[in-house]
Amino acid sequence: MSNSPFNPPVRTLMGPGPSDVHPRILEAMSRPTIGHLDPKFIEMMDDIKTRLQYAFQTKNAMTMPISAPGSAGMESCFVNLVEPGDKVIVCQNGVFGGRMKENVIRCGATPVMVEDEWGRAVDPDKLRDALKANPDARVVAFVHAETSTGAQSDAETLCRIAREHDCLTIVDAVTSLGGTPVKVDDWGIDAIYSGTQKCLSCAPGLSPVSFSQRALDFVSSRNHPVQSWFLDLNLVMGYWGEGAKRAYHHTAPVNALYGLHEALVMLQEEGLENAWARHRLHHNALKAGLEAMGLSFVVPEDERLPQLNAVTIPEGVDDATVRGRLLNDFNLEIGAGLGALASKVWRIGLMGNACNRRNVLFCLAALESVLSDLKAPIERGVAIDAAMGQYTD
Repeated sequence: MSNSPFNPPVRTLMGPGPSDVHPRILEAMSRPTIGHLDPKFIEMMDDIKTRLQYAFQTKNAMTMPISAPGSAGMESCFVNLVEPGDKVIVCQNGVFGGRMKENVIRCGATPVMVEDEWGRAVDPDKLRDALKANPDARVVAFVHAETSTGAQSDAETLCRIAREHDCLTIVDAVTSLGGTPVKVDDWGIDAIYSGTQKCLSCAPGLSPVSFSQRALDFVSSRNHPVQSWFLDLNLVMGYWGEGAKRAYHHTAPVNALYGLHEALVMLQEEGLENAWARHRLHHNALKAGLEAMGLSFVVPEDERLPQLNAVTIPEGVDDATVRGRLLNDFNLEIGAGLGALASKVWRIGLMGNACNRRNVLFCLAALESVLSDLKAPIERGVAIDAAMGQYTD
């Protein structure tokens, strides 16, 4: 064992997350630590809540970051809104819908699964049929942006259907927040969770969440205690609530919250609509380059996330070999497939600070270099021109 400090290599992160952290955010995280009940820190907490309301496009008072990664944000939604004996409709079109199912089971409830092909959006008609067949269902849960496949579902329509059947909604927006439209109030979302390490360009470790008043009314009138002490909203609000005086709940990750504050400041400086347009522009350039090379996407274009690109691996090419070469030779990280898509796709992320022209062109050039060296069946020398065509049109 060495006493030397750990000095990580400088990578370009174009996998499914984490994404490249902006230097402004890294600098913010290095600022002096103060107490988590310090009046100045509480002022920043209130500002974070206001800026998260902008990011989520909501006026929900209960909008805050959970002091843990996106998986804890997911769990906070389920343990607060699902009681033992409940019936929950869970839409699954990838890995993370499966995690929703596991949460339902661990809450002592019964999941009713609405299954769709991996790489496709959730089918609203299947949800309608499930709700008609299960009129006693109380909650509908679905993934807005399925990180395992790059598919984006129609959250507005799915939430409307759930409301027609008087169901609360739980929505996974881990990969969509800040990269594609998320409109909590307009769409009528009751509980939503995300992560800081994707399109917000922040370090991993925090999970922004937002709960509607309808959801909070249920939490305050539950028949059973929330099974998680740490994630019980009735307790957390004593710390993240209103006013200068806050009840001690846990020691918040002070410096991580500095980073989130800076990320949200930057999001407002750019403007949400501009951030959405930036992700779309660079996706179009990456898409043009990959398709010119002869690679194809798993997800149909009208259901595809711009910030998470699931690309079919060419026949005869070994997934791990290519990703290893990109990492070792170019310090470039792209992601492997998960679950049903393992060894079948690469997941190329264009998230937050990593979503820029330099990274698109660098990724295309590096991927072409490695695939050419492996004698893969691709078109050579055309990807960069195709991508540049999107920037010069």
